[in-house]
Amino acid sequence: MTLDRLAAAVVAALLVSCEGSDSSTPVGPPPPPVITAQPISQAVFGKGTATFTVVASGTGSLSYQWQKNGVPIAGAGSASYAATPQSPADSGSVFTVAVSDAFGGSTTSAAVVLTVLPGFWPTGALNLVAPSATLLPGGNVLITGGYCCRFAEQAGAELYDPAAGTFRSTGSMTAARSGHTLTLLPSGKVLVVGGAAPELYDQASGTFSATGNLTTGRANHTATPLPSGKVLITGGTPGSSEELYDSPTGTFTATGSLTTARSAHTATLLLSGKVLIAGGRGGTADLASAELYDPATGTFTATGSLAMGRGDHTATLLPSGKVLVVGGRGNSEILASAELYDPAAGTFSGTGSLTTGRFWYTATLLPSGKVLVVGGRGNSEILASAELYDPAAGTFSATGSLTTARSSHTATLLLSGKVLIAGGTYDAPNSELYEH
Repeated sequence: MTLDRLAAAVVAALLVSCEGSDSSTPVGPPPPPVITAQPISQAVFGKGTATFTVVASGTGSLSYQWQKNGVPIAGAGSASYAATPQSPADSGSVFTVAVSDAFGGSTTSAAVVLTVLPGFWPTGALNLVAPSATLLPGGNVLITGGYCCRFAEQAGAELYDPAAGTFRSTGSMTAARSGHTLTLLPSGKVLVVGGAAPELYDQASGTFSATGNLTTGRANHTATPLPSGKVLITGGTPGSSEELYDSPTGTFTATGSLTTARSAHTATLLLSGKVLIAGGRGGTADLASAELYDPATGTFTATGSLAMGRGDHTATLLPSGKVLVVGGRGNSEILASAELYDPAAGTFSGTGSLTTGRFWYTATLLPSGKVLVVGGRGNSEILASAELYDPAAGTFSATGSLTTARSSHTATLLLSGKVLIAGGTYDAPNSELYEH
């Protein structure tokens, strides 16, 4: 074969090789991975964790980058991401994940929406156990007395600042005390009654000073601000005489006496201006009786009785004007039952029961009209559970759980609508906020 004929044969062979190749297969990167997000939505309680998982298929090894509301999350580079909400403000946050393969293909998953249910969130720590508390003008909370340890009463006082979420010391009371009441006066000062001589707290100066003298020393009593600006002091131990505090003069004067001496009872200012006194303990008996105080006449008169005797319970004025009486102790048992007092009829009637019987708990009327019941003591334990009473349905239902079980604590509705839960734990006094 000549050289020319050999060259021609080589060219022909190359042409055949090219014609035999599969030119229908596209040349380029492999297709992007296919993404399936599970779940589409997730709901968690305040201290819970929602784990989002994405299932992806692609070519080669895959890489992941989770985002919250469009902002990449540092360190979130796996197929699963555990989202722990920091507050109910995180509710509605949108999570997505960008998935890439080794050949440059990429895609973004469907959105995953976080829903945060009402719950409790830690806030600043305080130094008092079983204190008393009241909301001050401006929004701070005054917390006083109680215990620093299991048996030592305290004279200390602290202020909670909702904006900073912290407690700070303020002036000390003139005497250590527990089982006392704090009542905000029209002047903005706070009346402290019980356990020792009465005194006033002045927020402007951060100091306490003596005021007047009770006609009878007492603790586990009630102090109710009246429309006139006076404060009605009822019951308690050891005496049962009732008196009125007049803030302009700083004096206590006697008023009519309860029809039945009692302590660990409740006193609720009604829309009419009268005060409902319900239940409590008379000697060793748990009382079912109730009475009304009329500021116009300064007298107490009997009204309808509770279905059962109870003490260490709560009574909450509802927007309807009725009064919700819940739980407590009676007849040597811890009660879960609840009753409604109707001022128009002067009678009590049953309503839904707590999911857990309790005493030494708190009950707080929320802006929604529902009542938040928190902590306390059950049959043999301190409770971390909480529940909501819905007046429209007449039922109680669970709502989150405290981060710390507690009893003999305080609950204060803040201007923001949140509820400050403070004290009630001996070993590590702390506080938390209920957000809804």
